[in-house]
Amino acid sequence: MQRPGLDTPIVWFYYDGIEKAAQFYGETLGFELVLDEGWAKIFEIAAGSFVGVVDGSSGKGHCQQAEDSAVLLTLVVDDVDRWRTYLEGAGVKIEGETRDIPVIDVRCFFFKDPGGYAIEIQKFTNPKTAQRFRLPSGNM
Repeated sequence: MQRPGLDTPIVWFYYDGIEKAAQFYGETLGFELVLDEGWAKIFEIAAGSFVGVVDGSSGKGHCQQAEDSAVLLTLVVDDVDRWRTYLEGAGVKIEGETRDIPVIDVRCFFFKDPGGYAIEIQKFTNPKTAQRFRLPSGNM
């Protein structure tokens, strides 16, 4: 049997209240709010890729907020240093230095969103790999 088609991914994060998270994804990161249900909001990260924030205290949604999360959202970009400068200018606390990791051909740094979810800004340094993850427009 052939695998059925997929339309688009949405990664969901759960919070105790979503005001700070919605402001972070919408204003700080500049993602477009495409659906607002009040207790849940969906932001477009890039063409066909979305992140959703849910007010876990609303009693709605499938999951609940957890104090310690093993989730990492990686945003693949073309210019890691420019993103770091942008985020630092927006008051985002960066965790550690920007790192080059030759064994996996990436340049990256990390920070957390208002709910404590880890986010990585990453560039694939191998041109063949980078091409696979680049949007047709060439940027986000």
